[in-house]
Amino acid sequence: MPAAYRARIEQSRPRMEQMAREIYGVEMNPGPFGVDSRPALVGGKFAEAQGRGAAYHARMMRAYWDEAQKIDDPAVLAQLAAEVGLDAHAFNAALQDPAYIGQVDADIALAAQYGLTGVPALIFDSKYLVSGAQPADALRRIIDQVAARRDAPPPPESQNTL
Repeated sequence: MPAAYRARIEQSRPRMEQMAREIYGVEMNPGPFGVDSRPALVGGKFAEAQGRGAAYHARMMRAYWDEAQKIDDPAVLAQLAAEVGLDAHAFNAALQDPAYIGQVDADIALAAQYGLTGVPALIFDSKYLVSGAQPADALRRIIDQVAARRDAPPPPESQNTL
């Protein structure tokens, strides 16, 4: 991880934790900084294929942000996967499966096309980027604005009369 990027994240972390506490009433207990989330992402693709994607994602978020677990440790990941109903042996095998790895690579490539360099990042209507943790009210306003733009009539075409 480039030093400047790491410094930017470390600098923003206290504000994010304060916002979580003040706006959402959540006390964060994040895992170690600099964890390689790639194994968890590959595991997520397996979980999605098994119909357990949402439960897996929620468990990973809680494990990292609330329980300070190392979500790049295969043993930790297998235990968390088992907690959401996934077979730990099949899960471990999936972490090395080129198909799931390829799906994560494709997601990373798409993020690069959008110019994303960090998380969280939300893209609305395939063209509006919202970067960084945002309060729920801000996200509601953004959703309303995007919906209004989608529902608005197209601008009138210029008339060329000669």
